[in-house]
Amino acid sequence: MTRIILIDDHAIVRTGYRRLLGAEPDFEVVGEAASADEANALVLRVHADVALVDLSLKGSSGLEAIRGMLARCPRLRVLVLSMHDGAGHVTQALKSGARGYLTKYCEPDEVIDGIRRIALGKRVFSPEIAAVLAQEAVDGDAAMHHLTPREFEVLRMLVHGESANGIANSMHLSQKTVLNYLSLIRQKLDADSDFKLLHLAARRGLVEMGSPLPA
Repeated sequence: MTRIILIDDHAIVRTGYRRLLGAEPDFEVVGEAASADEANALVLRVHADVALVDLSLKGSSGLEAIRGMLARCPRLRVLVLSMHDGAGHVTQALKSGARGYLTKYCEPDEVIDGIRRIALGKRVFSPEIAAVLAQEAVDGDAAMHHLTPREFEVLRMLVHGESANGIANSMHLSQKTVLNYLSLIRQKLDADSDFKLLHLAARRGLVEMGSPLPA
């Protein structure tokens, strides 16, 4: 029996997953969480083999949830199921410890098969994600690879309009720590303005080019 936890901030989505997975005789959904904090607490309460994780959560992102859960339960295997299909999100999810990455455009059978393969210790990618990773290997921005998952998350929140204080509150950090991260990010990406950061982030799939420049 594969024991599964669902990490998604939409209750209706979790309900859909629970019904889908509950129809499989070798699956058991043993818990749900809507945020990184809830996910971190959940893995200490229940025994789970696989976590199905969305990257867009309330407060801290799914990347924070992945790192937190694996720090508490290293044997847990994480499968990301997300709307985000940009190279930045994919590579950072893998750096955070995810074993696979599917998009929410995939068919239900792909999710079921993906969970079974993840539970066996295999890696799983939907075809479009495999293509992103292949293209990334050819022409990815080397500088972006130097960002740690925590720095990536700070950058993601910045280009989506969060202030340093807002980032600090969401990630349970001090504002000074966030400002230090931002300084390191600008150094690593050789960006002397938020405008340049936005365009670098857009090229890596963190934001759409039509997004407003952060204040």
